[in-house]
Amino acid sequence: MNRHNLLKVMGLLMIFTMVLAACGTPTAAPTQAPEQTEAPAATEAATEAAVTEAPAEPFTFGILLVGAHNDQGWSQAHYDAGQYVEQNIPGSKMLYLENVYSGSPSYPGQTASQLAEQLVSQGAKMIIFNSDDMKDEALKFAQAHPDIYVLGPSMDWTWKDGKNYQESPNQIDIMGRMEYGKMMAGCAAALTTKTGQIGYLGPLINDETRRLASSAYLGAKYCWTNILGKNAADLKFKVTWIGFWFNIPGVTSDPSQVADDFFNSGYDVVLSGIDTTEALVEAKKMHDAGKDTFAVAYDSPGNCDVAPDVCLGVPYFNWGPSYVATIKSAMDGTWKEGFQWNAPDWADINNKDTSAVGFAKGQGLSADASANLDKFIAELAGGLNLWTGPISLQDGTVYIADGAVATDQEIWYLPQLLEGMEGQSVSQ
Repeated sequence: MNRHNLLKVMGLLMIFTMVLAACGTPTAAPTQAPEQTEAPAATEAATEAAVTEAPAEPFTFGILLVGAHNDQGWSQAHYDAGQYVEQNIPGSKMLYLENVYSGSPSYPGQTASQLAEQLVSQGAKMIIFNSDDMKDEALKFAQAHPDIYVLGPSMDWTWKDGKNYQESPNQIDIMGRMEYGKMMAGCAAALTTKTGQIGYLGPLINDETRRLASSAYLGAKYCWTNILGKNAADLKFKVTWIGFWFNIPGVTSDPSQVADDFFNSGYDVVLSGIDTTEALVEAKKMHDAGKDTFAVAYDSPGNCDVAPDVCLGVPYFNWGPSYVATIKSAMDGTWKEGFQWNAPDWADINNKDTSAVGFAKGQGLSADASANLDKFIAELAGGLNLWTGPISLQDGTVYIADGAVATDQEIWYLPQLLEGMEGQSVSQ
């Protein structure tokens, strides 16, 4: 072969090699390697056949976050869950948009369903609408896009036994039973307060926020009376609502000011029900100024890091396991419309791979309070149900008869705060 022909052959081989390399480049590798993978089940197929089998198609999912992805609260808990999916489902990829809420200046004139379509245009096969502020938009999008999977955290469209059921075959609604976490939060507050006055920094008023604030009160009252042996009438529990899940200047009340108002009027523990950490920040300011003040955070397990010395703990959602399970069902064809209200894993409420709800203790919790809180959690794990009558509503109406146990519907759709609580039950 002459030199000219030899060079032609070598050039063709180089081009062929480059094409092969390009075809093998992944288009969307996970940002982190999976923490754990299971060994493949044995099959009768030859090893050689398994090696040549095409890899599973990557699965891209999108999340619309009502707040910032690093808000140290609700939105960060969902963002962290998206990372958990990427770690546990090889080839999965998360897309997200943050600060998606009605009237958000980040997306003037755009609705959540329109923003979801943007994520679909980037390859998303599933959209997670992470706030009930997007509830109507989630259903609208699901019904307009039957080929796209939809997850609705905190929503009840697909609850057949609920009040708002709408057939939506491509939608699953998920919520953790945070009622238990709030009971733990209320207990920690009752075991700590020296004034007998507990404040609750609430977001907006709806079914969810009423039942969570009320669950915190039930936990506080139980630990105040049954563990500390004090009179229920001597416990003061007040809820002040700011108007949304986090501060929007000029729209909501300032959560920092609300927390300060509590601390300046005799309340020495504030429970947070909002997405952000103002209760902790203000408790630390007061503590540094010489006041004996504490706070209970909400939503994300690392929240106590903001002010560890005054943090009694944080009840938090762990969305990762349910997200992995639903995405896998979409991938393997077992998806089914439905509603999930997931309880803690009582064997270990802080197991990140199994428990939908957890409680991370803070450094502000004394050793005695910590031990008593553990006893309370053990009672909950053993079947203690604080949603057992007699329970009356704030206006004195008997809601759950003496000895009766509240149904899921009675808890989910709680119409008022409970008797013994101070604060608005409905928006004015």
